[in-house]
Amino acid sequence: MFDLEDELKKLPAKPGVYIMHDNTDTIIYVGKAVSLKNRVRQYFQSSRNHSSKIKKMVSHIAYFEYIITDSELEALVLECNLIKEHRPKYNTMLKDDKTYPFIKVTTGEAYPRVLFSRDMKHGAGRYFGPYTSAGAVKDTIELLCKLYKIRTCSRNLPKDEGKQRPCLNYHIGQCSAPCQGYISEIEYRKNVDSVLEFLNGNYDKILKQLTAQMNDCAEKLEYEEAARFRDLIQSVKQVAQKQKITADDETDRDVVACASDGTDAVVQIFYIRSGKLLGRDHFHMSVAEGDTRSDIISGFLKQYYGGTPYIPNVVMLQEEIEDAQIISEWLGSMKKRKVSVVTPKKGTKEKLVELAYKNAQMVLLQDTEKIKREEQRTVGAMQEIADWLSLPHLVRAEAYDISNTSGIESVGSMVVFENGRPKKNDYRKFKIKTVKGPDDYKSMREVLTRRFLRGKEQSEGFAVYPDIIMMDGGRGQVNIALEVLKELDLHIPVCGMVKDDNHRTRGLYYNNIEIPIDRNSEGFKLITRIQDEAHRFAITYHRSLRSKAQVHSVLDGIDGIGPARRKALMKHFLDIEKIRTAPVEELMKVDGITEKVAENIYAFFH
Repeated sequence: MFDLEDELKKLPAKPGVYIMHDNTDTIIYVGKAVSLKNRVRQYFQSSRNHSSKIKKMVSHIAYFEYIITDSELEALVLECNLIKEHRPKYNTMLKDDKTYPFIKVTTGEAYPRVLFSRDMKHGAGRYFGPYTSAGAVKDTIELLCKLYKIRTCSRNLPKDEGKQRPCLNYHIGQCSAPCQGYISEIEYRKNVDSVLEFLNGNYDKILKQLTAQMNDCAEKLEYEEAARFRDLIQSVKQVAQKQKITADDETDRDVVACASDGTDAVVQIFYIRSGKLLGRDHFHMSVAEGDTRSDIISGFLKQYYGGTPYIPNVVMLQEEIEDAQIISEWLGSMKKRKVSVVTPKKGTKEKLVELAYKNAQMVLLQDTEKIKREEQRTVGAMQEIADWLSLPHLVRAEAYDISNTSGIESVGSMVVFENGRPKKNDYRKFKIKTVKGPDDYKSMREVLTRRFLRGKEQSEGFAVYPDIIMMDGGRGQVNIALEVLKELDLHIPVCGMVKDDNHRTRGLYYNNIEIPIDRNSEGFKLITRIQDEAHRFAITYHRSLRSKAQVHSVLDGIDGIGPARRKALMKHFLDIEKIRTAPVEELMKVDGITEKVAENIYAFFH
C-alpha cells in the first residue's frame, strides 16, 4: 500500500526524475527536479496556487517513484528519454516524430561519395543540412552525381579496383569509373571539391558551366541534349532560390516560436545555416489545460533536440523559459561545444522570431480543422465502433482473412490498426499447415491458435493483444474465434463484419446480435478499410506463394536444374517468361549454367 505522507518524507534533496502513476500503473507525468524533495512535495500542497492542469493530474496520481541522478543535466537527459518512451498524458507532447535528411560527403574515403543520411556521425565525413524535404535532397544528390560523375556504388576503393565490371552509370556517362582506375584520385578529388563548393552555396560556377554546355549543344543542333542542360539549370536555380540571406553573420541558428489555442499548439522552427535560411518546418504539440507558451517551448526543445542529429550554435526563442540554462548545457554536451539559448529583445533577430511566430499562427489556423477531420477519421472512428459495441474504448484492432485457390497454397493474414491507422510493422502472415482443401473455418482456427499461442509465449510481434478482434464474416467466423480464445483462457471481444447479398458490409455481429451501422459514418468507413486491408494482405501473400510454386514446378522438370541453378536463373531473368524465350547464349550468362544445361532449358521450352 502506497502511503503518500510517508513517501513524501522519504524524498531526498537531490537532483533526479520523478514519475507519476495512476491507479492502472500507467505513467501520466514525468518531470525533473534540482531537489526531488522540494519539487514533488509542491504537487501535494493544497496551499499552493496550482493550475487546473496540475490539480487534475494530482487527482489521478495513485503513487509516484523517482530516480536520483548526479546532476540536473543528467536528470534532463533522463526526463527526455522517459517522456519519449512513455508519452505521458500530462506532459506537453510533440505529436510529430520526424527525422531530417542531410547530404553527406564521405571525405574520409579515397574516392568520396555523396549520400542521403538521416544520422549525423562525427568524423564520418562532411554534412550539409538539415533539409526539410527528403525529395529535394535526393534530387540534389542525383544532380551532383550526374554533373561531376561521382560514384554511387559502395565498393571499397582502391582495394576492390578492377575486381568487377564497371556499372551502368559508367556506360551512360554518369560515373568516371574509379572502380576500374579510369580516373586518378587527384582528378576525382577535383570533382568532389566542386560538389563541396556547390553545397556551400556557390552556384555561379555550375550555372556558367551548364549554360555553356547548353549553348554548345544548341549550336550543334543537339536539341535534346540542350534541353537536358536547360532543365538542369532550372533545377540549380530552384535550389539556389531556397537560400535566402537572413542574418548578419554566419552562425548556425534555429529560431523557435509557438502559437497555441489552449488545446493544440504549433511550434515553428527556422533553420539558419551559415547565415542563410535553408528551410523551415512546423510541429504540432498536444497541450494540457494551463500550459503556458514557455511550457510548450520547453517541452518541444527537450523532445526535438533529443532526436535530431544536428544542433546549431544558437537557439533563438520567442520568450524566456525556466530551463534555458540547463537546456543550453545539455545541448552543449551533445554538440561538444558551447550552445547558447537566447531570447532576442530587439533588432533583426527579434523580427526573425516574430516572423516565425506569425508562421506558427498561420499553420495553427489552417491545420486545426484538418487535424480535427483526421482525428475524426481515425481515433474518432475507433471510438464510434466502441460505442456501437458498448465498449469503453478501442485502441488496437486485429482483423484476419484466409486466401486460397481450391485449397492450394492456403494462407492467412493478420492486419493491425491502432488508433484508426494501419500498423504495418505488426502485420503477420501465416502459411496454413494442418488443413487440406478449401476449409476456411479450420484454416481460421489454425491461424488464430498460432497467433495467440505465440502471444502467450511472448513471441516478438505477438505479445500485444488487441482490444477487439474483427472477423471477416458473421456468426460462424465469430464462433471459431471465441472457441479458440476460450481454449486458451483469453478474454478479448470478437465481432464479425456481416455482409449483404452484394458482399458489402451491412452490420457488426457481436454478442449474438447483429448491430446495424450507418453507412455514412466514419466508423463504417474504417471497418471497410480494415476489411479491404485484410483481403489485400492475404491475397498478396497467396499470389507470391502461388507464383513461386509455378516457377518451381516448371523449372524442376528440367534435367540439370536444382535449387541453386533455379535461384540463379530467377535472379538473372526475374520472370519465367524471359527464361522461356531466352536463347542458349543468354542462358549461359547465368552463374552455374553450363552450355549443356542451357541447351536442356532451351529444348524444354521449345
